[in-house]
Amino acid sequence: MKLRVGDTVQVIAGSDKGKTGEIIQILRKEDRVIVEGVNMVTKHIKPSQADPEGGIVTREAPIHVSNVAYYDSKAKETVKIGYAFDEEGKKYRINKKTGKALDKTTKKKK
Repeated sequence: MKLRVGDTVQVIAGSDKGKTGEIIQILRKEDRVIVEGVNMVTKHIKPSQADPEGGIVTREAPIHVSNVAYYDSKAKETVKIGYAFDEEGKKYRINKKTGKALDKTTKKKK
């Protein structure tokens, strides 16, 4: 899976198609992601010691990773992600359309 927590993604299929949000959590075994503000469901909470009133809560539900695409905020469009290697042999993600690095960090060793 090429997506990471904190990436901005856009929903490309389903009832929330077109919405964008940040990935909160990745469920790798189920191939699903939880995106902020997308796929909201209502959940009835039973009263407990932690929440004595209970009630109805809206929260994000997981969405399949094939239904989201990485969103490039500069270009205002979805793009595919690829991989490249730097001089030291470290792998980093790139935008396949422009070839620019997405999360390459340049840390100098002392």
